[in-house]
Amino acid sequence: MDLKIENLSKTYPNGVRALDQVSLTIPHGMYGLLGPNGAGKSTLMRTIATLQEPDSGQIRLGHIDVLREKDEVRKRLGYLPQDFGVYPRISAQDMLDHLALLKGFSDRRARKDLVESLLARTNLTDVRKKALSGFSGGMRQRFGIAQALIGNPQLLIVDEPTAGLDPGERNRFYNLLSEIGENVIVILSTHIVQDVMELCTNMAIIHEGRVLFAGVPEDAVGELAGKIWQKSIQKPEVPEYSGRYRVISSKLIAGRPLIHVYSAEPPGDGFRPVPADLEDVFFSRISGLNSGSA
Repeated sequence: MDLKIENLSKTYPNGVRALDQVSLTIPHGMYGLLGPNGAGKSTLMRTIATLQEPDSGQIRLGHIDVLREKDEVRKRLGYLPQDFGVYPRISAQDMLDHLALLKGFSDRRARKDLVESLLARTNLTDVRKKALSGFSGGMRQRFGIAQALIGNPQLLIVDEPTAGLDPGERNRFYNLLSEIGENVIVILSTHIVQDVMELCTNMAIIHEGRVLFAGVPEDAVGELAGKIWQKSIQKPEVPEYSGRYRVISSKLIAGRPLIHVYSAEPPGDGFRPVPADLEDVFFSRISGLNSGSA
């Protein structure tokens, strides 16, 4: 079962065009939706999750019309938004039990078994009686996944799930999402390139409401082969180099800017070739320097 999005558009009353004719086919497995903050990712996620209406376009989950059959979608949907609220004094175990009851698990024994399974799957069994207010960022996100998995969803949406997590928590979260992605459609919406590099076999880059790339990450990286060049420069030189070359990124290494430039030919001037990666794809696409052909 695929999720098919066709010509989806949304303009807010303030004139911001959050989605501009977005079309995507999202298959079974982990799918990365990569874009900077404000790119339209959250608008797209909320629309798929039936929380807001687009101005135009269609979404289908298998045979289900997402925009018209919202109740059918919600039966098959798990959703972890970027910010989600919980009752801080309630334990993880009791909160999951309550949410499962709200989702229709009326049999007490079946609900208990479900909650125990979800706590084990998200590695929260040892803290099941701890108040949610005492959870770390990683524990809180794992609890968010646990509640999203109630009812065995066929479609799971996670919006900016690793922002603010330390490296250890992020790795644990990666492993959990990878396991889940073996069985369902998982859409990972993020501005963190590493999340997509680590987890996703398919992806899209979205910027200013438009899809700039959709496909396999390795294909996007392959399009940049032999076209990325690197040089360490002095901070005052950044404006000069930005004016002379197609600079796609700059980061400080030991206090000096390390710049990457996009060029089909050797730029000379001390630049050396480096293998392209997904971060180069991301920055070249959103800066409009590479449309997939050069």
